[in-house]
Amino acid sequence: MSSGGSSLFSGFRVLGLYSNHVPHALRYHKKHREFYVVTAVGQCFHTYNVNRLGIVAVSNSLSDDISCVAADRMLVFAAAGRLISAFARNKEVVMRYHGHKQEVRLLLPLGDQLISADGGGDVIVWDVQEGDVYLRLQFDSATFDVSAMMHPSTYLNKVLLGSSQGALQLWNIKTSKLLFTFSGWSAGVTVLQQSPAVDVVGVGTATGRIIIHNIRLDETLMSFTQDWGPISSLAFRTDGPPIVASGSPQGHIAFWDLERRQLVTQHRHAHRTAVAAATFLHGEPLLITNGADNAIKVWIFDQEGGGPRLLRSRQGHSAPPTTIHHHGNDGKNILSAGQDGTLQSFSTVHERFNKNLGHGSINKKKEQKKKKGLSYEELRLPAITAFSSAAARQSDWDGIIACHRGRLATTTWNYQRCTMGAHHLQPPAARRTDIATAVDITSCGNFAVIGSSSGRVDVYNLQSGQHRGCYGNDEMAHSGAVRGVATDTLNQLTLTAGSDWLLKFWRFKSRKQEEQLKLHAAPASMMLHRDSGMLALALDDFTLLVVDIETRRIVRKFAGHHGNINDMTFSPDGRWLITVAMDCTIRTWDLPSGFLVDCFLVAMAPVGVSLSPTGDFLSTAHVDSLGVYLWTNKSLCGPVGLRPLPADYQPAEVTLPGVTVDESEQEVTSEEVDDAYKSAEQLGAELVTLSLLPESRWKSLLYLDNIKRRNKPVAPPSAPPAAPFFLPTLPGLTPRFTSPMATEQETQSKLLRWGSMSQRSEFSSDLESALESGSFDRPLRLLKDCGPAALSVELTCLTSEGGGASGLLLAFIHMIDSMLSSGRDFDLAQAYLALFLKLHLRSLSQDSVAMAALLRLSSRLEVGWAELRVSFDQSLCLLSYAKSALL
Repeated sequence: MSSGGSSLFSGFRVLGLYSNHVPHALRYHKKHREFYVVTAVGQCFHTYNVNRLGIVAVSNSLSDDISCVAADRMLVFAAAGRLISAFARNKEVVMRYHGHKQEVRLLLPLGDQLISADGGGDVIVWDVQEGDVYLRLQFDSATFDVSAMMHPSTYLNKVLLGSSQGALQLWNIKTSKLLFTFSGWSAGVTVLQQSPAVDVVGVGTATGRIIIHNIRLDETLMSFTQDWGPISSLAFRTDGPPIVASGSPQGHIAFWDLERRQLVTQHRHAHRTAVAAATFLHGEPLLITNGADNAIKVWIFDQEGGGPRLLRSRQGHSAPPTTIHHHGNDGKNILSAGQDGTLQSFSTVHERFNKNLGHGSINKKKEQKKKKGLSYEELRLPAITAFSSAAARQSDWDGIIACHRGRLATTTWNYQRCTMGAHHLQPPAARRTDIATAVDITSCGNFAVIGSSSGRVDVYNLQSGQHRGCYGNDEMAHSGAVRGVATDTLNQLTLTAGSDWLLKFWRFKSRKQEEQLKLHAAPASMMLHRDSGMLALALDDFTLLVVDIETRRIVRKFAGHHGNINDMTFSPDGRWLITVAMDCTIRTWDLPSGFLVDCFLVAMAPVGVSLSPTGDFLSTAHVDSLGVYLWTNKSLCGPVGLRPLPADYQPAEVTLPGVTVDESEQEVTSEEVDDAYKSAEQLGAELVTLSLLPESRWKSLLYLDNIKRRNKPVAPPSAPPAAPFFLPTLPGLTPRFTSPMATEQETQSKLLRWGSMSQRSEFSSDLESALESGSFDRPLRLLKDCGPAALSVELTCLTSEGGGASGLLLAFIHMIDSMLSSGRDFDLAQAYLALFLKLHLRSLSQDSVAMAALLRLSSRLEVGWAELRVSFDQSLCLLSYAKSALL
């Protein structure tokens, strides 16, 4: 019997995937005035904005892993195998380019062309829009194996090719001619980069040399040498200082001064793996790097000495995670320990809440000895094999304890400070060959219980790090390795399981054994659900046991896995037990009924599983995958019918979830704006639709006279008369000055008569033509653009005294009638009609034709208002009943 997938869980998203070994591509969006970085992740690529490193787009998946990416102003190009795809809007494939016979290694957009090179020596120039081959160049891989491409600035239709044999060739792709061949420097070319100076390029070689070369004069200006192997990337600063940055396979970055021709500074361990690409933002002191360690980093140069400082980053595990657990009671944070030795926290809410607790070190005091000859690798602790966390006292002291591969001492970690703690917990008088195998923290957060491969189980105080005792006679709790430890909610019981096939029950305080349970096989791991008191044991024979710690009996036994059970977790209510195994299945067991109720298959074997304390997300970690995958619980969204699955049930494979885009960071392109949904002007002909104009445009039409009267100035502004140089006086004994006489121009009135305004307005002309055609859309559009005062002037000018015509009043009545019959702009029709009647009712009463049209309009108004009043009354009645009735 088979099924179509999981009936309980649905793929949601993946956390912690950011970059791989493919060099990134940088884009600048002119409209947004923002830089975007494109990184490849498996079969798709992600687009991040540089300002916040928020993901704005995830492309559709290709058929194969992406080998290289490039971008121009409009499109993103990605090569997967022998196929090249062009993506629009960072997501959709709009063009595919077929023609390569081997895997494509290099891409270079150049205007309307795209240049690609494969491993077989073929270099093809494509027409981007049509997808046709414009030019094909074939090279012999034995003599000229293309390893780098670059377009020299200001060199029209030219491309510079570098080879792994060391020679360089300058080609004209329009005429298909070889213009010049550079002999090289007896080393394979790995990187070609244009410098800010015209004719000058930077060349990186496989021997670690950096050559600054003038290609016009074929002259080497300067060269540098780094001791970290081949040059993996080159980048020139364009914001002022003449600095070139070079990346290395060890993850180090060196910065060279081109004026002083010397090394300025170096930044070691910028990445855990090789620096795939490094790019300076144009005109800004920012450097973007990415690498195969699953990290994107933005560095800023604001320190004395010219050194970089990490400004922002997005990084996950550089090696697959092995153990995951939810931290806290809100279910929003997932702690993950990876094979790279780091402990990280991934947020299910937003990436900005992610935390990197770092890599454990043997001793913090020894970190000061790095400069005295102790290497970086010697101080790092091996990978974490198991850990436990508690949020109860994490603000007071360390709340995470972890055991490492091949080490007896366990380490403590502080979640709030995002650092390793101060304690290394190691039992006294222990053998050097012992290894810590199991850890647990009590629910109060005060004690840690640690089991080792020798059979010891020790108790430590987390605040002081002091050893508080051990379990068993002769300090041995089991005769074999301890496979699991757990404590109950009230710190009354301690449970231990060992490879001696025994499950033992101990008193936590006295550390004396109370009872033991003989198992039919050796346990591999153990998980306790403290609220329900159910203990799950995974055995080496691929079976599961559930023990009730109150009755201390086996209450359930499950069989069905065909591989080692890697991890398990309980649902928050203790009803389900979810297990993952090397047979690539994720199974859900129902404890009350004792049946398997859900099972599905994944492509990669899961190694870790954790269900959030709220029950909304199931998180899994898988072999050979750097991400943490989230699955939504369908039972929280609606009823889910769970039935017992038969013994011969064949699970169907479910695709692992991918990365989702944060809507707050999503890039909106011009095409998406054009394709956005636009609401209809009217949803239905029987409905009344209001206009989108503000209320001030139609509410104040009836009160224009009051507004004008209120805003009328007390006196008109008058300029003071200019005093003459010689003041005129009246004849007489006493000197008296004469008053200035008003001129004829000043005494003349400035008010224009209506007759002088006989020129008809645009609205009047359109209204008259609309009466003949029957469509009043254009005059109505003109009225909508007018303010209240301008609209009053337009309606006043409809009469013959105002310069209009006798038929304009009737045309306006027909326009209002068409607005009411269509049901659109209902508020404007009422306001316009009220002002129209206020201005012209006296003249309309003397026109029989106009009065007949007004009577028809009045009946239409009464019918429309009656329908609205019925709807209003029904709504008010229902609202009144809902407020007053006893429901």
